[in-house]
Amino acid sequence: MAELKRTPLYDLYARYGGKTIDFGGWELPVQFSGIVQEHEAVRTKAGLFDVSHMGEVEVKGEGALDFLQHLTTNDVSKLEDGQAQYSTMCYPDGGTVDDLLVYKIAGDHYFLVINASNIDKDLAWMQEHKTDGVSIANLSDETALLAIQGPLAEKILGKLTDFDLSQIRPFRFERNLDLAGIPVLISRTGYTGEDGFELYLAADKAAKLWEILLQAGEEDGLLPCGLGARDTLRFEAKLPLYGQELSRDISPIEAGIGFAVKTDKAVPFIGCEALKAQKEGGAPRKLVGIEMIDRGIPRSHYPVFAGDKQIGEVTTGTQSPTLKKNVGLALLKREHAELGSLVEVEIRGKRLKAQVVATPFYKRPKK
Repeated sequence: MAELKRTPLYDLYARYGGKTIDFGGWELPVQFSGIVQEHEAVRTKAGLFDVSHMGEVEVKGEGALDFLQHLTTNDVSKLEDGQAQYSTMCYPDGGTVDDLLVYKIAGDHYFLVINASNIDKDLAWMQEHKTDGVSIANLSDETALLAIQGPLAEKILGKLTDFDLSQIRPFRFERNLDLAGIPVLISRTGYTGEDGFELYLAADKAAKLWEILLQAGEEDGLLPCGLGARDTLRFEAKLPLYGQELSRDISPIEAGIGFAVKTDKAVPFIGCEALKAQKEGGAPRKLVGIEMIDRGIPRSHYPVFAGDKQIGEVTTGTQSPTLKKNVGLALLKREHAELGSLVEVEIRGKRLKAQVVATPFYKRPKK
């Protein structure tokens, strides 16, 4: 069996009570103090995540913009220097290669953040479609990524810098910001449905910054958080996870992220025709929320039925820590995706009643 990969913070996990699991070939913490406790810390105070397993790729050169326009579904030409954009890469039939963030550093210099389990596949896809005047560099091994998320994230980070963090608007970033003497690219982005920041830095500085952050945030209730809480948080906010809500067989339109698919941009992207047809004529399936009526928790890949016919499957499901209800996301045939529709989820051989409900399950309260 292949040895599990580890992030630069691996040696610190045990000190904070981290319990690790195999996550796509990485040995990562599923929890520290407990999933529900960590989830609630992010919703009410702040949580700190090690997401250094994510992939980072630098794309630059005079052909970089046209290359990224052809490769990704969102409109990269709209980005200003210091701005980030959520996007996807698709196959010609509209299936998803990956979802990603595109950062415009400056001019012809871009920085992509991709999913850990897709690093090799994504790089091969980029190389296959690379054009003249474009250089692609995999920076994943030398880059660490920490995420501080929650309503107190700005307050805690503010203790470590003279920079006014309120100036960084959502999906904007500052490069080479001094954070307790460590240079960091700090971005107002995240994967929890809360306000917060993602911090990109040299791998060999990550452990030091992790400890400094936890110390700075201790009085504000900052907790180290694992993958378990990351999953329940992103799920409540209906943020898709590659391999569940998005895949080779699930298009971004079906997954409900059509806002990141610009079929009318100047440079047509790979999969444009297929996705345009789905946007205009409706996709055959739709990602919806379901809430259990009978007792039972819907889990990934559980089949969903209407009468005798299977109409789809659960992509993610859990007992929502915020709602205290058994809810799930399910990819259903379009004709069964209406709000209020009654369906049945097969759980351990039994069909249990559920109802299609509105999503996201959680929205951050407006200030």
